[in-house]
Amino acid sequence: MARVPADAAPALSGAGIGFLLPIGIASFASSAALRLCDAMLPALASEFGVGLGRAAFATSGYALAYGLLQLVYGALGDRFGKWRVVSLATLACTLGNLLAAVSGSLDMLIAARVLSGATAAAIIPLSMALIGDAVPFAQRQVVLARFLTATISGMIVGQWLSGLFADTLGWRWAFSLFALLFAGVGAAMVLRPPAGMRMRSTTASGSASGPGLLVGMRQVLRDPWVRWLLAVTIVQSAFAFAAVTFIPAFLHHEFGLGLQASAGVAVAYGVGGLVYAWRAGALLRMATQPTLVAIGGAMVALSYAVMAFAGHWLVALPACLAAGMGYYMLQNMLNTQASQMAPALRGTAMSLFAASLFSGIFVGVSVGVAVVDLGGYRGLFGVASAGIAVMCLVMRRGLLRRATGSH
Repeated sequence: MARVPADAAPALSGAGIGFLLPIGIASFASSAALRLCDAMLPALASEFGVGLGRAAFATSGYALAYGLLQLVYGALGDRFGKWRVVSLATLACTLGNLLAAVSGSLDMLIAARVLSGATAAAIIPLSMALIGDAVPFAQRQVVLARFLTATISGMIVGQWLSGLFADTLGWRWAFSLFALLFAGVGAAMVLRPPAGMRMRSTTASGSASGPGLLVGMRQVLRDPWVRWLLAVTIVQSAFAFAAVTFIPAFLHHEFGLGLQASAGVAVAYGVGGLVYAWRAGALLRMATQPTLVAIGGAMVALSYAVMAFAGHWLVALPACLAAGMGYYMLQNMLNTQASQMAPALRGTAMSLFAASLFSGIFVGVSVGVAVVDLGGYRGLFGVASAGIAVMCLVMRRGLLRRATGSH
């Protein structure tokens, strides 16, 4: 008989649905923090007297720490309780944002962002695990769709606030606001866990069941399909985020838009993701995953190509909207496939998947800096467009071969 997770609540009774609000707010804040530096990069470069590429480490450092720490939080959640780890991690995010707000140098800001990424890494994956534990399967898809809305909304608001504060009160106030948000929701989660959500370890001895972390990873990675899927995830996220991270800076540099306006245009990317999340059920009923990969890939590739040749900033609005819809179409496929990589070791498998995703973001932003220096923003969008197009052909072929059993 399978062990019932200690965090679980039976059929939404006990834990009820009350736990969804705090983890939704925490996940919203975590997603927003990921995008919080995008539109303020020109302001950071100006204040600290560095190039835009150097300032971009405030974004890529967060993503790298976020990705690497995914590898350990799953095991910590199993050992000490998912709610406890999510609560304490949310509260700990306060420190990184406070340090960012008072940073006297770019190096200090980057270090603060790395700390923020390392603590925020626990929130979203373990929140999804809590939903899996507490919500019956028949209701889970609807709840996860709402949860996805919270994370996408966080990315939208984070990117918009980035430009708003950089243009008005100053970028430091953005980090101050998020320090307060993390402190408030983290304290509430620690002090008042919902009924049925345990704050203690999952077993009497406090040890997690199943193989150790490294042993579990080796078991998961034995499957060639898993290795292929993780590699695709890294490359796909690298191309996607290499472009989207620099959209506000591109609009500011090329068309003279203020940072707030530039961030507002880039928000359309997240809005596209919300449109997809709202219509995902209908789309999945109408088309197969390989078909959606082709459609989503075409939307992203064409959108970035349009950005590369844009003659007016207004062109970026529909391009960002379409790119966001297409990207989340691709990401949904990857999420679905990843959830079935290793059912017996799903926590370890999802940790590897999340680490691959955010490692790809780090690589994409880092390489994107070099491409901007060599070929400008338009060159970056051109490279990202071609890369996404090729990757989607690879992904579609892999899915078709998997479906026929020839992968």
